[in-house]
Amino acid sequence: MWDVDFSAGALKFLTKNHIAKEKILEKIRLAVKFFHGEVVSIDIRKTKGKWAGFYRIRSGKLRIIAEFDFEHQRAFIETIDWRGEVYK
Repeated sequence: MWDVDFSAGALKFLTKNHIAKEKILEKIRLAVKFFHGEVVSIDIRKTKGKWAGFYRIRSGKLRIIAEFDFEHQRAFIETIDWRGEVYK
């Protein structure tokens, strides 16, 4: 079982835009399945530059930047924002 933590900014974005936290948690569950070698429908990529070490999950126009700690089975959602705004 993975622990998932959200940054204050990510939680603020979800509240402001009336997006259910469960929608994000489902994307994280799919990402974990993807990392374990299961075939799932998720658009996930390793990021570069200032976001090196994080992963980008794309869900429509929404972007989720998350860090995964495989040793301790933890995920940290650093930021959530709309396409184009998340990388600024």
